[in-house]
Amino acid sequence: MALSTLRIIGFILGIFLITLAVSMVFPMLTLLSFERTDDLSSFLWSSLITMTAGLALVIPGRPANAHLRPRDMYMLTTTSWLAVCIFAALPMVLIHHISYTDAFFETMSGITTTGSTVLVGLDSASPGLLIWRSMLQWLGGIGFIGMAVAILPLLRVGGMRLFQTESSDWGEKVMPRSHMAAKYIVAIFVGLTLLGALAFWLAGMSWFEAINHAMTAIATGGYSTSDNSMGNFGPASHWVAVVLMLLGSLPFTLYVASIRGNRKALIKDEQVRGFLSMLTVTCLLFSLWLWLHSEYAFLDALRIVTLNVVSVVTTTGYALGDYSLWGGFAVLLFFYLTFVGGCSGSTSGGLKIFRFQVAYTLLSSSLKQLVHPRAVIKQQYNGHNLDEDIVRSILTFSFFFTITIGAIALGLTLVGLDWVTALTGAATAVCNVGPGLGPIIGPAGNFSSLPDSAKWLLTIGMLLGRLEILTVLVLVTPSFWKH
Repeated sequence: MALSTLRIIGFILGIFLITLAVSMVFPMLTLLSFERTDDLSSFLWSSLITMTAGLALVIPGRPANAHLRPRDMYMLTTTSWLAVCIFAALPMVLIHHISYTDAFFETMSGITTTGSTVLVGLDSASPGLLIWRSMLQWLGGIGFIGMAVAILPLLRVGGMRLFQTESSDWGEKVMPRSHMAAKYIVAIFVGLTLLGALAFWLAGMSWFEAINHAMTAIATGGYSTSDNSMGNFGPASHWVAVVLMLLGSLPFTLYVASIRGNRKALIKDEQVRGFLSMLTVTCLLFSLWLWLHSEYAFLDALRIVTLNVVSVVTTTGYALGDYSLWGGFAVLLFFYLTFVGGCSGSTSGGLKIFRFQVAYTLLSSSLKQLVHPRAVIKQQYNGHNLDEDIVRSILTFSFFFTITIGAIALGLTLVGLDWVTALTGAATAVCNVGPGLGPIIGPAGNFSSLPDSAKWLLTIGMLLGRLEILTVLVLVTPSFWKH
């Protein structure tokens, strides 16, 4: 890789670090508003260290004639996520006095909007630390949307290539006008966050709790201000969380298309219709099952099931009670739902619903081909022809997605974890969901008791899952480093 390319990547990383340093002002202001000055120095020092590192990368300047090729985006994408996590972990080390391993795990979980946590005692934690955790998920959510819209399609690894030419004039020009896309997406993201905070406040949360949960719900991250997660709040807050999680798991490019005149962009989208239909059927049938097998009233069963199902499918990670106590059927269903994910171009992780829909289309056409061997069967999804390139990228991603979970799970068993914790921990990390299953990392537990080696393995899984795996794996291939 040319020196000029490394310099421009370093310049961009410096801008990211400067932005991160400035972001640390908000926790400081939060501490001052709560009249808490004990943790102020921790954020001040962290901000100064981060700002110094950022300026060191920016001051040399940007090379005049250097341009990033699509292959260089792989390096930029991966290193930017890592660099931000390295410095964003500093306040947690200084405030909570935890190991850097735990701080980096918590930060990576936040930036990748996974929601797994090693912290306990959140109800009495520093307000600066709580708002910082929420901000990490909020920044990670909007950062991933930008990457999904502007970078992944260029790298030919993301699903957004199927949605670049939605039936609107704007959608057909997403790539040439990515700067305009970014402005609209940021405005929509901020607007939904503010509306969510207002809704949470009206539902009974304090303003501080409302702002935190609005940021983590729209980012489908799942960090809460309480160890009991959503169980610490009333039913109205549960339904607000459901709506915000759903809004965060829909394609943000379609929000932009709707604002720019295509009012039916969301309704017409095959991915959105399939996603909402799947959730509706699952929640209704699962609620009926829980009502028949528990003492819950049907409306209570519907609320509890809907929040937990939407939280897992959208890879948010909020929990309402311990659903692992509902029996084997519920546990296995939640494990299956871990892999689904939301829509492409949203803040959610997982396989994404469109890959399941494309797989169904391919299966259906294959069966028809068996019945009518000479027929020419057109394969389409969402108004697009499924050409060989798209099918290959989907199959490749799905294969390595599964292999990655299996490899990390095997590694976790080697460091002493039981198979349930290892398998569900690997799945929840790569899918960016949050809680796993079992008594240790289930919805009623957390990841604090795991050995450091397990935490680093899970951290790698979070990064791989968030960046769609191939973006990171390509960096370890010899051909990448050849000119």
